[in-house]
Amino acid sequence: MFNMYARYMYSELKKWRRDSLMGFMLIYPILFGVIGRYVVPWVEEMSGFPMDTIADYILVVLVLLTPQVYGALIGFSILNDRDDHVLTSVRVTPLSIHQFLLFKLVLVFVLSFVACLYVMWFSDIGGFRAGEMAAISFLASLAAPMTGLMINALAQNKIEGFAVMKGIGILIIFPFIALFFVDAKELLFAFAPGFWPAKAISSIIRGEDLLLLSYGQYVWIGLVYVALLNVLTYRFFVERIKV
Repeated sequence: MFNMYARYMYSELKKWRRDSLMGFMLIYPILFGVIGRYVVPWVEEMSGFPMDTIADYILVVLVLLTPQVYGALIGFSILNDRDDHVLTSVRVTPLSIHQFLLFKLVLVFVLSFVACLYVMWFSDIGGFRAGEMAAISFLASLAAPMTGLMINALAQNKIEGFAVMKGIGILIIFPFIALFFVDAKELLFAFAPGFWPAKAISSIIRGEDLLLLSYGQYVWIGLVYVALLNVLTYRFFVERIKV
């Protein structure tokens, strides 16, 4: 079974490298780390504006964009599989379709998790500890499989997929707006998956005493909520494409 999954992983990564757009998306988050590490200090030096006053805003954008990119990557990969009737072919293999899809979703989650860790570590914004970076990256990366599933649940081809991807991408605005609030009004934006890692980041940079909830509460409530969203999204996706 391990060898089978290894072959699927190799095949998947090889397929992504052959597609120029997917290949670029695979390494795109590297740019986010470079922006945080070099561009932000350069802007601060050139403008004289103290970037540490908006450090959580900057890091939230960089971190939340990362799972969006990988979610789009797996979303288009599954769209390609549907166009090529791969899901039909999988029925004659030892893997069930659900195992095949789960493999893809876990793979993109792991890639997103590593990429988020890299962005937080390489950006060197906020002075996070290793455990904090791991927890926030884990929470943020749960949006990657959910994004891929939503693209496929609402789109039938790549053209529709791009439209859906842009629509889903708008959700990043709500966690960003939520950073302006430190009282109960912030919960108006809690429906967005990115709200929870965004607020966890802000609680570390600004200090827990200034926010409505503690760092731990943002992380744990967010994990339960976003995990539940993934389950519901998967069921919606399965129902829509009748796998």
